[in-house]
Amino acid sequence: MERIKILGNENLRLKGKVRISGAKNAVLPAIAASLLTKDKVRLKNIPLVKDVYTILTVMKELGANSNIKKNTLSIQVKKTKSEQASYELVQSMRASILVLGPLLARFGKAVVALPGGCAIGSRPIDLHIHGLEKLGASISLEHGYINATAEKLHGTEIKFEKKTVGGTENLIMASSLALGETVLKNCSIEPEVINLCELLVKMGARIDGIGEETIRIKGVSELGGATHEIIPDRIEAGTFLVASALTRGNIVLTHVRPDHLDTVIEKLKYSGTQIEKLNNNSLRAIGSEKIRPQDITTSSYPGFPTDMQAQFIVLMTQASGTSIITETIFDRRFSHINELLRLGAIIEVAGDKALVKGNTPLSGAETIATDLRASASLVLAGLIASGETVVNDVEHLDRGYEKLEAKLKSLGARIERIKE
Repeated sequence: MERIKILGNENLRLKGKVRISGAKNAVLPAIAASLLTKDKVRLKNIPLVKDVYTILTVMKELGANSNIKKNTLSIQVKKTKSEQASYELVQSMRASILVLGPLLARFGKAVVALPGGCAIGSRPIDLHIHGLEKLGASISLEHGYINATAEKLHGTEIKFEKKTVGGTENLIMASSLALGETVLKNCSIEPEVINLCELLVKMGARIDGIGEETIRIKGVSELGGATHEIIPDRIEAGTFLVASALTRGNIVLTHVRPDHLDTVIEKLKYSGTQIEKLNNNSLRAIGSEKIRPQDITTSSYPGFPTDMQAQFIVLMTQASGTSIITETIFDRRFSHINELLRLGAIIEVAGDKALVKGNTPLSGAETIATDLRASASLVLAGLIASGETVVNDVEHLDRGYEKLEAKLKSLGARIERIKE
């Protein structure tokens, strides 16, 4: 078991420069996309996080050969040795469902376990399944597995009932090898979806409307290999921006995409943080002595990201008044609040709203990380809490952050990983 120990200080001022890693939520569908071709796919700027190694284990089971040198991944699936992604592998990461569409499109069969992952509320895969059925797949659910077959997928028009990032990605990949044209409506427009589309185009896919809510895909008979760079992780970047705001620090973020952070930057500026765009891939964040409270509602991109909700709740505990945070994307995504209460935070939850009382001193305590972003929020809280904070179950943190404690330590935090 590994834990993270933080010696906090309410007077801590983080300072320095930090390099943002590649986006976890962009690299996972890109890896799944390698199933669409027999040729080699090279992905640059990949984050060395647990979720990457998990999906590579799933891909190996399906027949992929891969290797990582520094932060570049080479992966190739010449043929499949199995069309089944087993529960033992899929249970730990919901993104494993992204192999469903590519497997079905190229090999005509896919057996994928119903996924597990973070306990942050229901994230049904019905939209994936209904979309694939409209493309001509026969799908049944048996003994916890999705069984899908299709001699050939056929283009059609599909409108998502609600925004779904994974569903959009799965159906774009499947449609790239379908016969005829597929029109997808009400698509998610997250940067990670755009990054996937750009990879698929390099592989030979014919996609119009990239970055728009209506996407048209004209299927091709086969796709080829490509070299592609994964975009920077906007959630990791947002986490470090909040760290600077929270500690009244002065942090420069490099290898970042400021244009992917507009809403987060807007909210931080409102709270008093000075944020300066140094160039197209770097930002400086200088925290204010006084943090303004505010009301925030999560929504699909380009709205405020649900993956930044927990970090902003910590920031609002230090604001000069009461804030209201409304979570509209996932139910049960306030599990971190019980742990923050252990640190002395004053937060009331009423349905999908969290009322956060500001000007609240925090004190160190032992905590448990319940999901990926919750774990990051506990680390942030520990930075300014008096005394020692211990975050247990850090495997959640390792799913999406590359060497978070090392990066924070380089900025002046007193933080270490304990292995037992």
